Amino acid sequence: MVQEKKIVDQVSGWLTVFDDGSVDRTWTGPPEVKFMADPVLPHDNFVDGIAVKDINDADSGLKVRIYLPEKNVEDLDKLPILLHFHGGGFCISQADWYMYYAVYSRLACKTRAIVVSVYLRRAPEHRLPAACDDGFAALLWLRSLAQGKADEPWLNDHADFGRVFLTGDSSGGNVVHQVAARAGDENLSPLKLVGAIPIHPGFVRSQRSKSEMEQPESPFLTLDMVDKFLNLALPIGSNKDHPITCPMGEAAPPLQDLNLPPYLYCVAGQDLIQDTEMEFYEAMKRANKEVELLINHGVGHSFYLNKIAVDMDPNTAKETEILFAGIKEFMHKH
Repeated sequence: MVQEKKIVDQVSGWLTVFDDGSVDRTWTGPPEVKFMADPVLPHDNFVDGIAVKDINDADSGLKVRIYLPEKNVEDLDKLPILLHFHGGGFCISQADWYMYYAVYSRLACKTRAIVVSVYLRRAPEHRLPAACDDGFAALLWLRSLAQGKADEPWLNDHADFGRVFLTGDSSGGNVVHQVAARAGDENLSPLKLVGAIPIHPGFVRSQRSKSEMEQPESPFLTLDMVDKFLNLALPIGSNKDHPITCPMGEAAPPLQDLNLPPYLYCVAGQDLIQDTEMEFYEAMKRANKEVELLINHGVGHSFYLNKIAVDMDPNTAKETEILFAGIKEFMHKH
């Protein structure tokens, strides 16, 4: 007789965890939004100005997706690199999801940069710091390319390893900060990490903030998602005051002691976790770190990833353009 698996935990629509440790990430929410979580196959030919390739590095076990923009006559000989870490509360989503493809193919063309998006290991099978380790491993892989110790033609032929930026959405923003902090203690030469762009990072505390109690929940962030994802992702015995989720807290290394690149720090005006995101920004300012703030008004957490809203709502479309323009300007300055 086969014993039926029992459900241990569920995050609405996104995730089911069973008592044998297995995880089902089949989308069970509204079918009309399922397409955003569908994988997009890579394509070597240029489609809408972008070519896409997946790389599996046998030595490190790393997997990345590369977005290469089609060359423009105005382009520099080599293009900067945007090293991207996807969101999903450390538990869901992948670099090949349509919602990332829709955004990062556009952003690569807009900023004239090569996007390298990392397939991060996910919790609960791989609890933190696994995703942060993968992010840092990707940076070290880029260094090995810059040093000529490895070869990836799309990057070796077209990338400027002297202008590498980190960026990440939601929990990917947490990874941005962790990788930037680790990079400050590492000799990356000849690669240069020149900027970091956390977008709506999942910075929280164990105690609820005012914005968590008052701001509207969105399809991309509810209190249930915050609580359950982080319970599945943080090391056993940890709470939200852990340094990865609360880098401005007492348990985290003092920000003034970190060797960080310049930050473009992106916040949404109606984000559920806006208050704790702003706590980090204020802590960076107190630590005399170079940090520029970009606020998008009238929109919520990861608004630009919602393809339906970007297409249907004029304000979401406008704020997405403002976000992209701000990232382009920041990269131009560095």
